[in-house]
Amino acid sequence: MKLVSYKTEDREHLGVFVNGHIYNLNSCDKQLPDQMNGFLEGGEVLMERAKKIDAQIKSGAIEPKQEAFFELLAPVPHPASCRDGYAFRQHVAAARKNRRVEMIPEFDKYPIFYFTNHNAIQGPGEIECMPDHFQKLDFELEVAVVIGKKGRNITAAEADSYIAGYMIMNDMSARTLQLEEMLLNLGPAKGKDFSTVTGPWLVTPDELEPYKIDPKPGHTGNSYDLKMTCTVNGIQVSRGNMADMDWTFAEIIERCAYGTDILPGDVIGSGTVGTGCFLELNGTGLLSDPDFKPQWLQDGDVVEMEITGLGHLSNTIKAVDTDFSILALKK
Repeated sequence: MKLVSYKTEDREHLGVFVNGHIYNLNSCDKQLPDQMNGFLEGGEVLMERAKKIDAQIKSGAIEPKQEAFFELLAPVPHPASCRDGYAFRQHVAAARKNRRVEMIPEFDKYPIFYFTNHNAIQGPGEIECMPDHFQKLDFELEVAVVIGKKGRNITAAEADSYIAGYMIMNDMSARTLQLEEMLLNLGPAKGKDFSTVTGPWLVTPDELEPYKIDPKPGHTGNSYDLKMTCTVNGIQVSRGNMADMDWTFAEIIERCAYGTDILPGDVIGSGTVGTGCFLELNGTGLLSDPDFKPQWLQDGDVVEMEITGLGHLSNTIKAVDTDFSILALKK
């Protein structure tokens, strides 16, 4: 099942995406909430009701009205929180090599994550950026999961049962702001708090069963063979696979939930896939060719991400009409 959040006449709704069309779930079953947050809080009971409606639409048993005019939102427009992991060893190793430092052995010992701004979540469409964001503006190609039920002190062996679904995630990054704050060993925060894009829909785990594979040796949890690509203005710049995750989402959730609650609607990103951002690509290019010309996102650029089974996510970079700069305020 593919769950979507969308807006009509400034009202948010919950629907399913079937064969190229969106259908409102509440209109099919009044016991289903009309917004994603309330739906996720209902847990497995409401999820099963929604799957029943989805199956009836696919079989033709019911023919609800299609939504004709809508704005597609992030699948979870108002997440309870948003964390981002660091699961792809290839990305971490390449980024460190480009800085001429050794691979850090701690990466292989435990999964880490940081909290990002859950109020800056958005779906397909324009990404508004301030002047300082354009100082090395970057994308990050990732997968994200959404938590479907409350839990605490969860082991990796049971953590996959807490996942309501998967979606594409673009962790937008203003690298100059990010690198400034990380010089003080704090962050990333300001460099990533303006936009985190997710979408286009939330895909339930049962849809990904055909792509399921064993995790890497020594790891616990579900893993999937899902091709990941990103293009900028129609030119492919990134290519990877979810199967390359070294730390599984189950292991990341285990760490997230230790001594604290995870809640329905929490979003957790995988971290950047190998080759999944300009910071890594530029560093690799410069390392092999001193004349390499680094690339960063510019006003008007179209960023498109596609992941097998999870869909296609498109955004356009838009400059805000202002000259206000916090980088200019430095003492």
